[in-house]
Amino acid sequence: MSRPELLRRWLSGPPGWELTTCEEDQRVGGEFRWEWSGPEGAGMTMSGVYREIDPPERAVRTEVFECEFIPAMGEQLATLVLTERGGMTTLTLTVLYPSKEARDGALAGGMDKGLAAGYDRLEEILEGAAV
Repeated sequence: MSRPELLRRWLSGPPGWELTTCEEDQRVGGEFRWEWSGPEGAGMTMSGVYREIDPPERAVRTEVFECEFIPAMGEQLATLVLTERGGMTTLTLTVLYPSKEARDGALAGGMDKGLAAGYDRLEEILEGAAV
C-alpha cells in the first residue's frame, strides 16, 4: 500500500475524481503528498509525515488536508493497521482530529464518502487479483 502506481488505482476518491500526484516516502520521517483533481476544476491535497512504520502491519502519520469545500481541519494523526485472520486481511484506519469541529467538518464535506469509494475500488481490484 505504499507504491504510488498501486495507490493511484484505488485511491482516486468519488466518481469524477483522479489522484494526479502521489508522492510517497514511507519511512519514519518520510513525507507524502497526494493531490486530486475533480469535476469543474475542484481540487484537494493531503500531505504529512510518517511517524511510525512497521511493515506490513502498521503505519502512523500526520495528515494535513487542504480542500476548498471543507473547512481547515489542522493536523490530524492517522493510524493504519492491517490484521490477517483466516486468510483475510482487515484494514483499520483510525484518524484523531484536533477537535470535534474538525472531525465534523471532514464528515460534512463528504470525506467518508470519498474514502468509502476508494475502499470499494480496492476490494474490486483485490477480488480481480484473486481470480
